[in-house]
Amino acid sequence: MRGTRRTGLCLAGVMAASALIAAPAARSAERTDGHLTDLVNPFIGSQNEGNTFPGAAVPFGMVQLSPDTGHSTGYDYTQNRIRGFSLVHLSGVGCRIGGDLPVLPTTGDVTQTDYAQYAAAFSHEDEEASPGYYRVGLASGIRAELTATARTGVQRYTFPATDKANVLLNAAQALHKPVSSAVEILDDRTVRTEVTGHGFCRDTGPYTVYTITRFSRPFTAYGTWDGRTVTPGARTGPGGAYVRFDTTRDRTVEATTALSYVDSGGAATNLRAEGGRSFGAVRRRAREAWEHRLDDVRVQGGTPARRRTFYSSLYRSYLAPSIGSDADGRYFGWDRRTHRARGFTYYQNWSLWDTYRTQAQLLALLAPREARDMARSVVAIDEDGGWLPKWGYGPVETNIMSGDPVTPFLTTAYQSGLLKGFEERAYRALRKNADGVPPAENPGVGREANAEYLAHGFAPYIKGRPYAKAGDSDYHHGASVTLEYALADAMLAQMARGLGHQEDADRYAARSRNYRNVFDPAIGFFRARDASGAFTGPADPARGIGFHEGTAWQYQWLVPQDVPGMVRLIGGTRAANERLDTFFAYGPLLADPEKTAREVWVHGDPYGYYNAATYNPMNEPDLIAPYTYLSTGQPWKTTDVVHAALTLFTDSPAGMTGNDDLGTMSAWDVLSSIGLFPVQPGYGTWGLTTPVFDRVELDLDRRYWPSGGLTVRAPGTSATDRYVQEVRADGAPHARTYLTTGALRSLRSLAFTVGPRPSEWGTSPEAAPPVLK
Repeated sequence: MRGTRRTGLCLAGVMAASALIAAPAARSAERTDGHLTDLVNPFIGSQNEGNTFPGAAVPFGMVQLSPDTGHSTGYDYTQNRIRGFSLVHLSGVGCRIGGDLPVLPTTGDVTQTDYAQYAAAFSHEDEEASPGYYRVGLASGIRAELTATARTGVQRYTFPATDKANVLLNAAQALHKPVSSAVEILDDRTVRTEVTGHGFCRDTGPYTVYTITRFSRPFTAYGTWDGRTVTPGARTGPGGAYVRFDTTRDRTVEATTALSYVDSGGAATNLRAEGGRSFGAVRRRAREAWEHRLDDVRVQGGTPARRRTFYSSLYRSYLAPSIGSDADGRYFGWDRRTHRARGFTYYQNWSLWDTYRTQAQLLALLAPREARDMARSVVAIDEDGGWLPKWGYGPVETNIMSGDPVTPFLTTAYQSGLLKGFEERAYRALRKNADGVPPAENPGVGREANAEYLAHGFAPYIKGRPYAKAGDSDYHHGASVTLEYALADAMLAQMARGLGHQEDADRYAARSRNYRNVFDPAIGFFRARDASGAFTGPADPARGIGFHEGTAWQYQWLVPQDVPGMVRLIGGTRAANERLDTFFAYGPLLADPEKTAREVWVHGDPYGYYNAATYNPMNEPDLIAPYTYLSTGQPWKTTDVVHAALTLFTDSPAGMTGNDDLGTMSAWDVLSSIGLFPVQPGYGTWGLTTPVFDRVELDLDRRYWPSGGLTVRAPGTSATDRYVQEVRADGAPHARTYLTTGALRSLRSLAFTVGPRPSEWGTSPEAAPPVLK
């Protein structure tokens, strides 16, 4: 059972003045009835390549029903025409995927079949969104409303009075690359479709989704299309279908669309299980589901804008991974066969290079039951398909990004107690992944450069090496891949030791020091090595090669397993702190935190990953970098940097720092705002820094967190009084800059005393996070 539910949301308090941000034109209004869902603004991140979406979903829903405006990932706040409301979206991804079955209401004759041509104009002045609900007024005079269950999307269209009120169901167009499609009108209320597509950043194998749409009343006419040819009265076609209603008296039409990745029978099963309810009833249930989720975290203090930003980030953290199994437990596996999840819900969509750093830990803390099922799902991918995933969409491996992100993802679950009953199954899969590469017939690349890494202690950078399979190649990013492999080895060593596999543990622990093999003492930075072992590329660490979406400046802190060892390479603690200060532009930061964050760290291009010597808060390699100060005796600087970075999260459509990457950046915001951050992703170490709220109450699931809840207090925290003077854990002084997951399990109270100047708290070497051996 869960811990005691708290009540009340204090709307008083103070935070940094930099959090005063204007609200967007589209409505996501904060009301005064105490509902946390009213604090969520789904439009945040929908501009400037945050790539979020404002549409309707429930937590971790298979269906995430949202408008598509022409952007490659769905919705862009700067665009003003809606092509359709489609079923599948991935929040914050950087490449096109999903967008299946865009549906759009129209009036008049159906003459266009390209949704770029028949797209409907709209204005943000007549648009609103909240968790589980979206509404927009189209220039055609039609009002469209969306809500959702886990496996269905529910639409309500209010038309002008006309005998030609149409709903277009476009099976041939989507965000992904189309392969094939088919549509069939089954009866005078029901339409069935099958859509096959592929592609995500680069080409991938195909996947198929199946839908059944049931309308609230009979059509008066229908037809299908093939290419540009529309055939009234036709029941089947490869392109799409339209259905028509007479709305001269009853102007409202409702429709429920069920989705399945298994087959049309699965879509029918999901429709029977979750359909049949009115739009209003589904909307209420969706809101209740979100209210329940958000209520697991109660904050007091901070400005209204900061609270809206915080709860919006918490909301986005619960959008992925997505349910992949049908209501009867069936799912389509990575072996291209149908399986049944027994005793758990199967999840899919794995942006692991991103989520292993923040969101995996947040879900382990706040949604451990679902996080356990997610871990079981990842193990099932290995057992069904033969190898663990790297970046999976539905039943398809995309191989996007590099390194070995699945290892710290699963070891996070292990350290959080989520693998009980299948620890050895998970470990066998991880061991296989760590010590080999997938066979040629498997679509995954795994640790593609493992042969060289195991033989020589580093992954080589090989410019122009042909892609072995779809997706990215580890050989194109040898320097950062070596760091990622070493990190994963460190985390796997801890799991192996915990399970009693001592020889394995020693072997992986030794490999975790391979980060040293890409350190070039001639320049004092990590640097790529070619196949012969020679350091290669420009010596300037801001312009070096072989780093995935980053530079040597940004990747130099990605050694969480052995920060003291990394510090010794740099030249000692003083040299490391001087380099950190340069990296974060610490002098200007103290003078003007928000200006430094926006003009020094961020350069305007969300994809400007390279040619930089400063902190990049818009992307994953730097997410733990501010917490390095916890290991160098200057923990107050972590607070300075983190609080400056938090000003980049605002209550506006452009209020995201780059792609959200399935909740990764949002989870960074949530955890950093609370003052608890996973500084060793894949292990149970939580760095401490000043919260931005006076009080945070976490309602925790007692089955996984025996305390049942944790209250974090920082009375008086503000832009001026932000430095930790003392920390107390359940009333006892706590001198270290971190907590372990083991300690967190039984902890009920964490109290920060703050003041206007740095103190001696956390400055001793003994206070630093541990070295993993």
